[in-house]
Amino acid sequence: MSIEEFISRITASANNQPGHLLQYLYEIQYQYSCVPQRAIQLLAEKLPLTESHIHGVIGFYSFLHDSPRGAYDVLISDSITDHMLGSRSLLDALCKKLGVEPGVPREDGRVTVDTTSCTGMCEQGPAILVNGWAVTRMDENRIDNIAELIESETAVDQWPDEFFRVEDNIQRRDILLSDDSNDGEALRSLIDKGDDAILEQIEASGLRGRGGAGFNTGMKWRFCRQTEADQRYVVCNADEGEPGTFKDRVLLNAYADKVFEGMTVCAGVTGATKGCLYLRGEYRYLRAPLEQILQQRREAGLLGNTVLGQDGFDFDIEIHMGAGAYICGEESSLIESLEGKRGIPRKRPPFPVTHGYQNRPTVVNNVETFMAAALIAVHGADWFRSVGTGQSSGTKLISISGDCEKPGIYEYPFGVSIQNILKDCGAKDTQAVQIAGAAGFTIPPAEFERCIAFEDVSTGGSFMVFNQHRDLLDMVKNFAHFFVHESCGFCTPCRVGSSLMKDLVDKVHSGHAGQYDLDEMQNIGQLMRSTSHCGLGTTAPNPVLDTLEKFPQIYEKHLKHSSYEPAFDLDAALQDARDITGRDDAGAHLGTES
Repeated sequence: MSIEEFISRITASANNQPGHLLQYLYEIQYQYSCVPQRAIQLLAEKLPLTESHIHGVIGFYSFLHDSPRGAYDVLISDSITDHMLGSRSLLDALCKKLGVEPGVPREDGRVTVDTTSCTGMCEQGPAILVNGWAVTRMDENRIDNIAELIESETAVDQWPDEFFRVEDNIQRRDILLSDDSNDGEALRSLIDKGDDAILEQIEASGLRGRGGAGFNTGMKWRFCRQTEADQRYVVCNADEGEPGTFKDRVLLNAYADKVFEGMTVCAGVTGATKGCLYLRGEYRYLRAPLEQILQQRREAGLLGNTVLGQDGFDFDIEIHMGAGAYICGEESSLIESLEGKRGIPRKRPPFPVTHGYQNRPTVVNNVETFMAAALIAVHGADWFRSVGTGQSSGTKLISISGDCEKPGIYEYPFGVSIQNILKDCGAKDTQAVQIAGAAGFTIPPAEFERCIAFEDVSTGGSFMVFNQHRDLLDMVKNFAHFFVHESCGFCTPCRVGSSLMKDLVDKVHSGHAGQYDLDEMQNIGQLMRSTSHCGLGTTAPNPVLDTLEKFPQIYEKHLKHSSYEPAFDLDAALQDARDITGRDDAGAHLGTES
């Protein structure tokens, strides 16, 4: 098939809608290992869009490229939990075997090896992506095998099935994960009781968004419902890009019907007719089975026109793939991405519930929230409130990784202590717990009796364990680099502040910093918190500021100077000049007399 035919086919599948640009680019990338200039020209003609706009979108997303990558595009997770499992040495080993430099396609065009921020496989790493497909539990043997498969030009779909096995690793179930209600039961409850009654139950349950922000779900649905519009939308945010989080991956693999049912209940309550699952690009392997589940639900009358035979209840769901942008976990950035644009956060207000996708009222909730909503529709508000705390009803799914014997998914009622979680997962000699991902909180042992709850330690689900043998500054450094990579670049405080913070952390880590540098970290962090455009910028300094306060010793042991010293060694940089001139006397060095 020619590139002209391919572009015509994929654009026709979405009626040549410019808003589907990211999806077109995603398909082109995986067909041609990049987005060729000819494809950009054809898209500009068909949509119509400018070529500069298309280039701008390509440049924004990590998984899109306008220059050729290798036929085998290998991305090794750069997450801190993968580092702890030896990912860096595996990267070096694979590059050596294949004769490549990280990020540089091999001259024959066969392979590129690079890093990616996180694969969402934190509890079964080190993990890699090969042409978008996840390979877990990497070790030296698998590195050898993969190098051989690449050199022999074996197609990825012919690789051993065991390479691509992704486990759910559910370690503890509570009211959500142990529920055995039937498909369609929540929708029948909606039809029997009416949308007003179901909305009242959602509100009475106290369900709050499980993505981290914790906004009241029933209130969000009511705002959307009350806004006059010719169209409303329901969007499921499955772009869990926060390092250390993988619960949504498990829910979509094992409980997708309940997630889709929750979206459909929301549609029945709000009057929406169209829905979208925005699926993280790293979870490409889930797309086909999810499409199959959606089709089965259509055939069963649970999606499509006249849901369960109810006139006027029309709702369907399509899947949109993300393309490697952490910022798109923020709801307004996600909506921009859905519209085929760069994922730049919108200025708020207005909020998506009144002016969201296509400027229409839009409910955006995450995977766990929609599943909980479906089960509340079945069992009622009192059932949900029977567990949890006064301000945090229900349960929370927690993704546990790092230094523990039993990593995986744990479901707990809100109010569980950090200490109890550590005991359950087999964590020993714990130095710190990082909760809520890179943008979250670093918890020392003195605070392990604190509880997981919105009124105490709030979390989107990430729970990373670090024992006493870890240098926490390695964690801080990893997160600082992560935020530089993931900043959308829109506002100066985040774009520049993240870079300055990274440089200062690197300076401390290398042993060149003094107290002046620690003071600068504080100043920059506070500036980012108070002036950044969106939540990424305001939370990006958290790991630095939190550890400076609670773990000052990790910085102090790296300090070599009490006063300012530049990180750049100018005298060392002049060595090339000395070599060229053949001079290495005292006068050829800074700080000495001739």
